[in-house]
Amino acid sequence: MVLPLALKPSPQQSEVTLDSAVDAIKALQSQGGILTQKLATHGTLLFRGLPIHDANDFSKFAHAFGFKPHEIIGIVVNRPLLAPNVAPANEAPPEHLIGSHNESPQVPHAPEYVFFFNKKAPAQGGETPLSSSLELFQRVSKDLPDFIAELADKGILSTVTYKVDKQHSAGSTLKQAFGKEIVEGDDAATRKAKIEAQIARYGRGDFTTWEWQDDDQTLVLVHRLPAIRTQPGTDMPTLFTGFAAYYKYMTQAGTKRNFAEQKFGDGTPIPKHVFEHISRITDDIRVLHKWQEGDVLVFDNIIAQHGRQPWVGEQGDRVVLASLFDGDAVPGAYGKASWAQVVQARDAVPV
Repeated sequence: MVLPLALKPSPQQSEVTLDSAVDAIKALQSQGGILTQKLATHGTLLFRGLPIHDANDFSKFAHAFGFKPHEIIGIVVNRPLLAPNVAPANEAPPEHLIGSHNESPQVPHAPEYVFFFNKKAPAQGGETPLSSSLELFQRVSKDLPDFIAELADKGILSTVTYKVDKQHSAGSTLKQAFGKEIVEGDDAATRKAKIEAQIARYGRGDFTTWEWQDDDQTLVLVHRLPAIRTQPGTDMPTLFTGFAAYYKYMTQAGTKRNFAEQKFGDGTPIPKHVFEHISRITDDIRVLHKWQEGDVLVFDNIIAQHGRQPWVGEQGDRVVLASLFDGDAVPGAYGKASWAQVVQARDAVPV
């Protein structure tokens, strides 16, 4: 279960082209999904030495795996499309550390597979931490058994705030998050109805609620979610969270954030020492991947976490693109509570 499992072209292959790499991926996947199985075992695959140079090359390579492109509902960062199903990864400033997390743990509809492509690597820093959320669950269960029992019993409340205007430089607007069906000329009531129809696609019923504030300039969503999920096929428990990332963010210089914003499903706060301990474990089990230009990392998002280290230099010294995909199944429930099961997002219904 070494993480990542590193792959490169065979030395016997005299010439590697993008087409030959794509054909190789398709051939492996046609044999019972060999690479999908490797992802389910190792959590992360590293591809190195392939002729992938730009967003279009990356898109062709990622689509060769045969996964379904993921539609982000309720996006919180601005990710302009650069090629089919390819957008920039998080473009926060270089000095900003992004702690380890599963992709989109704060919303009900998360991708199963996450692809990253390095177009440009900084000379110093900018590594991507890789870690197993299966191992994270085992370590936290051993050290904090009462917390795990409470988390399994209650889940978490995730509060996500959207505004008509961006909340920060890399953030999304309310229209970008939920307004894909809004057209010019829609009145206020129609815009609200279309936004709420997108929220309904989560398929979570009473476990996702929302409130309009500030004369409809702010929309606050509250999701009751499972932070413990299970891997399809093995039923192994995985800690599917951004707890370490929240802690890192809250303890960065100049950050003002209340730990009580991360709550158990019954509304009681998660103690600060829990975040601190989980962050320490995450740092202990992670591997820092130092990028080389052209590298592609592929994550099974159910069982593997990623993040981003700060780097020395300018914003453009590190260029990483992302592509998100869905799998055949969503993570399983840990327990029998109805809130503990997530579902694939529903198809859009015209308003």
